[in-house]
Amino acid sequence: MQCWKLENQEEDSMPGILIEIKDLELTLSNTKILDKINMTIEPGKIHCLIGPNGGGKTSLLKCILGQVPYNGEIFISYDNTKTIGYVPQSLDFDKTLPITVEDFLSIVYQKKPCFLGVSGKYRKVLEDLLKRMGMYEKRKRLIGNLSGGEKQRLLLAQAIYPEPDLLILDEPFTGVDVKTENAIVELLRQLRAEGHLILVSTHNLGSVPDFCDQVVMINRTVIAAGKTEDTFNQHNLEKVFGGVLRHIKLLGEDLHNDEDKRAVTVLTDDERPVVFYGETKNDPPATAVKSCRLPPSDKE
Repeated sequence: MQCWKLENQEEDSMPGILIEIKDLELTLSNTKILDKINMTIEPGKIHCLIGPNGGGKTSLLKCILGQVPYNGEIFISYDNTKTIGYVPQSLDFDKTLPITVEDFLSIVYQKKPCFLGVSGKYRKVLEDLLKRMGMYEKRKRLIGNLSGGEKQRLLLAQAIYPEPDLLILDEPFTGVDVKTENAIVELLRQLRAEGHLILVSTHNLGSVPDFCDQVVMINRTVIAAGKTEDTFNQHNLEKVFGGVLRHIKLLGEDLHNDEDKRAVTVLTDDERPVVFYGETKNDPPATAVKSCRLPPSDKE
């Protein structure tokens, strides 16, 4: 039985959107894609879906969006003022189409044909969005000439106006540079601070501890779920990825000449790696170094 139910919230209830998934199953072409998915996605937090390619992350997002048939129940609480934003994995556009960045956003936001220009009502909105995403100087560039990171910024721009109460992003860090990755993470933090619910699928493991509040590790079914600091560890990653990860380990005896038994373990799914430094597989990731100041030169 498929149940995709929207429930109206009272004005004095908790702000944001709450999603509850019960016994969700998905079968396509006689292949079980998802099996008995049970999870709660709470407002005001960033939830990360983590798992291998083919593990069902994108399929689960499509179920939440109502794009594929499934068995089970999905309950989404909302009121009539709330919106949902969606950022797909990629932007497939005919490179020969004479559509600029500005044209693309005007198609999304206004009813007037884009070849008639941006209406006065949306001009300021469009300019502010492009500046926020670092794309204002490229507003006249053809979409077909954008890099992968620029396309991802454009997709994010179209998803955050009006600011969504629920923002769903499918692999937003794939094929982007460090600058774009940092810009996306900073925007997600801002939206979280404003009480929005954010659901991100990713296998960019190194970025997860930087911005995710909750993680759900999925490989056709939920393998582990909980707070990032409690759940995102080497033991659970190896369990959900099942040997797919690239694994590099340096023992304590290779790092220093003392009794310290902690080892450095690097796990990666061919994107930004996650680094662990500890004695057991349940230790959390090593703290990222935010900045480094060099000592002053003798010549100064």
